[in-house]
Amino acid sequence: MAEKKTDRRTLRTQKALRDALAEMLTEKELQKITVQEIADKADVNRVTFYKHFLDVYDLYEKMEQTTLLDLGVLVLRLESLPPEEIFSNLIGYVAENRMIFRMIFCPNIVSHLRTKLENLIEGLFLQLQSEKSGVDIHDKELVYLCCYRAQGCLAVISKWVENDFADPQDVIVRTITALDASTVTLFSEKRPSKR
Repeated sequence: MAEKKTDRRTLRTQKALRDALAEMLTEKELQKITVQEIADKADVNRVTFYKHFLDVYDLYEKMEQTTLLDLGVLVLRLESLPPEEIFSNLIGYVAENRMIFRMIFCPNIVSHLRTKLENLIEGLFLQLQSEKSGVDIHDKELVYLCCYRAQGCLAVISKWVENDFADPQDVIVRTITALDASTVTLFSEKRPSKR
């Protein structure tokens, strides 16, 4: 039982440190952020920081890896569900990790994580749509469709984040689901005439 408390406390501390770094990255560059600033913002001491991470760059890399891995696993785990459930889970993840997504979509900074996120979502859409439709993964129309789907989905999420999550999650889920369904329908209507 004590082991579970330690695990939860460790996870809470790591999340607090990631959120602190993400919030600071909306205001200043990574190389200008110190361990002490992150520890102060997360309300932990430096020793606690160093129990979890080597330095600021290690924290950033692990934040990036965790976010991309979590999202990739989430989408792949949900692939057989209806789109509305997939997007509901995706939006739920974004809401649970608000600080990280504020940093990713912050208009004032260039985020390498945003580019990696775009590539991940586009690649997942491409793989899933290729398998579902039986179309080669290198098919140009499929590649453009998946690029459009990924960018559209992320544009809606970005707008929601920029608006400080003001709209209810279900509004965002319905919007993305409707736009995505229209895109997929267009692609499937065009495919038979090309064959």
